[in-house]
Amino acid sequence: MKRMISLKDSRIKSKDRIKKKRKKSDPQNLKVREVPQASSAMFFQYNTQLGPPYHILIDTNFVNFSIKNKLDIIQSMMDCLYAKCIPYITDCVMAELEKLGSKYRVALRIVKDDRFQRLPCLHKGTYADDCLVQRVTQHKCYIVATHDKDLKRRIRKIPGVPIMYIAQHRYSIERMPDAYGAPKV
Repeated sequence: MKRMISLKDSRIKSKDRIKKKRKKSDPQNLKVREVPQASSAMFFQYNTQLGPPYHILIDTNFVNFSIKNKLDIIQSMMDCLYAKCIPYITDCVMAELEKLGSKYRVALRIVKDDRFQRLPCLHKGTYADDCLVQRVTQHKCYIVATHDKDLKRRIRKIPGVPIMYIAQHRYSIERMPDAYGAPKV
């Protein structure tokens, strides 16, 4: 760890010393703070837009991990939430699965099922993480199903959006206390 020389040290010349001047705050002036507008659906950190049937945005790696753990996606979601679930696939996630090639053709076949709803993307590029985060910030009615650490970290910063993931060969959900798969605190 490097040591810093204090500004009052005798080795520093007087012209090199930076003098900080504090302005006294005027009580007449109002302080303007930039605070992001909270969603009208949020009520004491509880999202009132979430309710059965649940709308679940699925990420690319969530499909792959579900196959590795031999879990039927829709049935396992219903077991976790005790309600009807509608899985949604964006065009970006579909493009990512198509780019992965023949190794992931089973995942692509599962996602092309009629029970999965397709959401069209209107933005440029095919990076699914940005697409999911953007869609969730606009509409707080979704649950995001992912196994990606970076995407989870980004979504945790958005209030009122639950995250579904795979733990101990079953689906679990965080930030939704009334669900069966929610971790016990």
